[in-house]
Amino acid sequence: MLKGKTVILGVTGSIAAYKIANLASILVKQHCDVHVIMTENATNFINPITFESLTNNKCLVDTFDRNFQFHIAHVSLAQKADAMLIAPASANIIAKLAHGIADDMLSTTALACNKPILVSPAMNTRMYENPITQDNIEILRNYDFTIIEPETGRLACNDIGAGKMASETVLMDYLMREIACEKDLYGKKILITAGPTREAIDPVRFISNHSTGKMGYALAKQAMLRGADVTLVTGPTALTPPPFVEVIPVESAKDMFEEVITLAASQDIIIKSAAVADYKPSSVATEKIKKKEDTSVMELVRTQDILSHLGTNKKEGQILCGFSMETENLLENSRTKLEKKHADMIVANNLKESGAGFGTDTNVVTMITKEDTIKLPILSKDEVANCILSKLICLL
Repeated sequence: MLKGKTVILGVTGSIAAYKIANLASILVKQHCDVHVIMTENATNFINPITFESLTNNKCLVDTFDRNFQFHIAHVSLAQKADAMLIAPASANIIAKLAHGIADDMLSTTALACNKPILVSPAMNTRMYENPITQDNIEILRNYDFTIIEPETGRLACNDIGAGKMASETVLMDYLMREIACEKDLYGKKILITAGPTREAIDPVRFISNHSTGKMGYALAKQAMLRGADVTLVTGPTALTPPPFVEVIPVESAKDMFEEVITLAASQDIIIKSAAVADYKPSSVATEKIKKKEDTSVMELVRTQDILSHLGTNKKEGQILCGFSMETENLLENSRTKLEKKHADMIVANNLKESGAGFGTDTNVVTMITKEDTIKLPILSKDEVANCILSKLICLL
């Protein structure tokens, strides 16, 4: 996913430096071109050869290294990079960056870099909480540096508190958000529903469906990577929510309806991918259950139709996308839904088709608008999500 992207990793003197070897490996596996710059102190914690072996690029320490392929290394690397991550970032390098001091290879390259710079502090709690350090961090924020907040926990010095470098997973999430995709959805607000809903029968049982939420979560993730401000309203799932997305958990169709309607007016695009339970026990049935009366034939009533309400009340310029999961007459049923619900696009799939449906990591969908019908081949759900988002951009 990062093929053609270049990342500079700046490593300073901290015990957390060893974690960056793993991050470098993860980036290389994503086909990223990784260059590592270390301070002299960092070499006391991890050998530069480790990074050279992982990245197949020379690890730079000395500003005046005569055996480097570029004429002026700090300038050429800064020009080549798509992003620079300094992790672990010591109090010393943070102070240098905040005040424009360039006295080694890392600080010089950072000062020459006009691409996004991310800083992940790692230090003793008292050093991190020192007002001077906090002021320096605030200066960096004012200069549009992205600060990756440290975690709280037991540090190498056995103190417990803030100052522990964020995990490699978190660092990777920040880099992916920064450089993985073109930001063609920047500034757009997107509301996505995902997962199933549950309609309680009694304190133990409920009515639901087989939705896992994978398609909705993939849409949320890809929209975030493309720069959108994403809100995900999700029913109960076993999935880890995508980073940098506002997640609103709900249980019932009524809960989801209320959350979506509250948020709808402020959104540019709304994608209803949740497989909402269509029926719930009637109030009569609920009373019979409470009284332990005969419920062998349970009375059911329809839940609220979220997509229909959104279509009827759609604001000018807003794009509405729904999903249609069918077992027969796919195109006919989906076109009827498009018109009846006043949607701009329906994403249809046949639950009987191999590679489509609930619980899979792939999907086979047809995108239907008033103007055209586009059938996609079997793709990963991330790929399907990007195709859907690209089509929705064309409708804006």
